[in-house]
Amino acid sequence: MKGTLCGVWVDDDGRVHTAVSKADGTRETRIETLRPFAWLRDVVTAETEGVTIETLKGEGTFTRLAHADTLDAFDVFLKAAKDTGGIDTIKPLESQFLLQNKARLFADLSFGQLRRCQLDIETGSTDGAFSQATNPDDRVLAIGLRFGDRNRILVLDAMTDEAEKRLLESLNTALAEEDPDVIEGHNIFKFDLDYLRQRAKRLKVPCAWGRFGQKASFRNSRLKIAERMVDFPRCDLPGRTVVDTYLLVQQYDITTRELTSYGLKAVAAYFGITEDDDERTYLAGDKIHEAFLHDREKFIAYLSDDLRETRGVADLLLPTYFEQVKTFPILLQEATLRGTTSKIDLLFLEEYYHARQACPVPPEVAPFEGGYTRSFQEGVFKHVLHFDVASLYPSLLMSIGRNPKNDTLGVFIPLLKALREYRLKYKQLARTSEDADLRAEYQARQTSFKILINSFYGYLGFSGARFGDGELAAEVTRRGRELLQALIDEFTKHDCTILEADTDGIYLSTERYFDEPDTLLAKVAGILPPGIELEYDGKYTAMWSYKAKNYALYDGKKITIRGSALRSRGIEPFLKKLGNQLVHFLVGASAESPLGLVDDYRARLASRQMPVAEVAKSEVLGMNPDAYERFIAEGGKPRRASAEAALQMNPRPRMGERVAYYITPKQKGKTSDWQRARPVALYDATTAPYDPGYYTDKLDDWLERYGPFLGVTPPGGVQGELL
Repeated sequence: MKGTLCGVWVDDDGRVHTAVSKADGTRETRIETLRPFAWLRDVVTAETEGVTIETLKGEGTFTRLAHADTLDAFDVFLKAAKDTGGIDTIKPLESQFLLQNKARLFADLSFGQLRRCQLDIETGSTDGAFSQATNPDDRVLAIGLRFGDRNRILVLDAMTDEAEKRLLESLNTALAEEDPDVIEGHNIFKFDLDYLRQRAKRLKVPCAWGRFGQKASFRNSRLKIAERMVDFPRCDLPGRTVVDTYLLVQQYDITTRELTSYGLKAVAAYFGITEDDDERTYLAGDKIHEAFLHDREKFIAYLSDDLRETRGVADLLLPTYFEQVKTFPILLQEATLRGTTSKIDLLFLEEYYHARQACPVPPEVAPFEGGYTRSFQEGVFKHVLHFDVASLYPSLLMSIGRNPKNDTLGVFIPLLKALREYRLKYKQLARTSEDADLRAEYQARQTSFKILINSFYGYLGFSGARFGDGELAAEVTRRGRELLQALIDEFTKHDCTILEADTDGIYLSTERYFDEPDTLLAKVAGILPPGIELEYDGKYTAMWSYKAKNYALYDGKKITIRGSALRSRGIEPFLKKLGNQLVHFLVGASAESPLGLVDDYRARLASRQMPVAEVAKSEVLGMNPDAYERFIAEGGKPRRASAEAALQMNPRPRMGERVAYYITPKQKGKTSDWQRARPVALYDATTAPYDPGYYTDKLDDWLERYGPFLGVTPPGGVQGELL
């Protein structure tokens, strides 16, 4: 295929429409062919005209491969085969096309050559309430589009249906003219595109936002992010990618757990995209319509800043996924919304498909002992060094050199080695390239490979992985634990105080080698087996070890906090501020003890002078309020304070969204948190104030937990002396 593939869509007739980048940067559309395929068990006996079946080599559960001449024949065959036995296929069909042709999206393009569009809308309501797409008189006021450094702002020219219809039609025109590969937005699924869809339906305007003259399609979807599920109305655009930076931020925060809000403005501040309030225009939600009518310049500036910040967030988080599609036979939108296991499966299935090798089913993986995790000390320590075993588990896998049991083709270890070589290549290029843009691209590429390589071990131990192998995963963790223990023993021989060890890294305190970490590294590295490398990964003036996997590091400039106990997003703001001051004080970044703040809070709580926003807790909804209401009506338990608060809100939030609530005073028959929870949006200092005693008890609990590190022993909440 001449040119670089930038978009793929399989229509209902089975024709493959592609968008290909030409040398001058334009996109050319083409029609390709697909012979849809599926793997079959021996028991499948369905016969369909237009479908050919071949027997595969080797052992496996799926020993035959079916190809269909047309999509209609394939659909008929799938339905019949499901009734007669086992069948396995790949969805969506676009991935089948990529896998079948060993093709990859954006293979020869840099991230800077990707044609990107940021989209953000502003809406208004006639009564000043939150704008609802279902309200006939609420409208889309403007649609902001950004292409590179150029804004294209589409503005409503009259408060009429006809004017709004023209506005929606102008969006179709703009996307057809600009022809972006990717449309990015912050919360674009739940708000922007869903709002536009509802208004377009009402005004009978087609959502013609895709390539090849195609309309958008919508369906309810879920994404698992760490321990919770996020509901959203997914939008798919034929030939294009929709990227929701709101979801990317949440996936990023799985490991960092540093963000207190996923809103665009908070995220932009966190990443340094907008470092100063003077850099951007702010408008309260209930002032947007007024600004549209009476201060158009400020309204446009506000919308433009939203577009700029959205682009800035995507600049940071999208490159990793962009590089993934150069590795996996997958669409970019799928890459942002699917887990690593299914992506790795596609790599293996591609090899098995082209080798015509029988495929296994995912094995059940029995529980096994995990990696080495131990906290050795509690308290504050100086002269801290961190040493890291580079890619410990992948290195051990390659050292063992054994493929998973059901990998009859033997592709696991060779593929892992090849990916490691690619990663090292781009890691070196990221260090040595003289071009800043190329360095950034190579860095994104090596980071993507690093994530992928480290995922191979986790893949082995996952029951849903087609080529999983729990025994091999257990062997890797066993060797990892032994290696970490050997390193701990060796460091101890050189008078180092071990503070924390976790999977592949060790924190230790040593005044002797603090300024000569390489000398210490040379003394210890000799015990490592071939292929395993120990790296010096940083030095810190102080470390506070609170408990296992919960600690704070200070390098003289920046504080890094690890562990959910020290950075919970759901904690009340006043306790979060107290915790931050505690960390700064203990590691020496501040001379101000938090004990003074404790006394101040105690006094302000007693007189209810503390703003409700400071005591309100914020939680992500794990269930849609309507579903929760039905669950409770049917006798379901437990009841949750955040969910009860959500039931009082209008409009009700959705699963995955945050709800801020506070606790009102106890009443007869109402003593539990869930009975006294009230959304902050409905706060009334006279009729529904917060309960000072409830929050004072929380303050005492905080002091009991952290007071010993400050030299305080507070029996019954009585403050002691600072050591």
